[in-house]
Amino acid sequence: MNILNDEVFAVILAIMVIGSIFSVAEVLQPRIVEPFISIGLLNEECKIGDYPGEVFIGENLTLCLLLYNYMGYPVLVQVKYKIGTNETLPTNTTPSPRPAIMIFEKLLDHNENITLLIQVPIAVNKSYVGKEIALIFELWIYDVNQDNWVYSGIWNQLYVKVLEVPIP
Repeated sequence: MNILNDEVFAVILAIMVIGSIFSVAEVLQPRIVEPFISIGLLNEECKIGDYPGEVFIGENLTLCLLLYNYMGYPVLVQVKYKIGTNETLPTNTTPSPRPAIMIFEKLLDHNENITLLIQVPIAVNKSYVGKEIALIFELWIYDVNQDNWVYSGIWNQLYVKVLEVPIP
């Protein structure tokens, strides 16, 4: 009879230990109340402000992208660089209809941020000289359930005036 009691005691003790481990894990694991992902556009020194206001046709403009993941799990992100106008800006539900000129991809762990130094071409023709264009940076997320890239509804843009390259 003593052996049965020892066995029952051991099972009860094991259940208590396992239950305690799960309880502590629940308390220590942070809950993601408001998950989000973000993109920031920074100048060539990777700082906010002091952005270029004028660009030359064919120039490669240096900027920085700041990406941050607070979704609670790793996320594969894609930033699509496009050139557009006020009429072709994205919205929070639809991406810009303009074609992507460059695509930057990065895998971000939960609570990870990264700053990417990038060079983007000013790929427009001479009809844009003297006009303002929008350099558009759209944030896309890879959805493993759909096995496809999904537009996040998050974007940044930088307005610049296009100048013709001076003749030397």
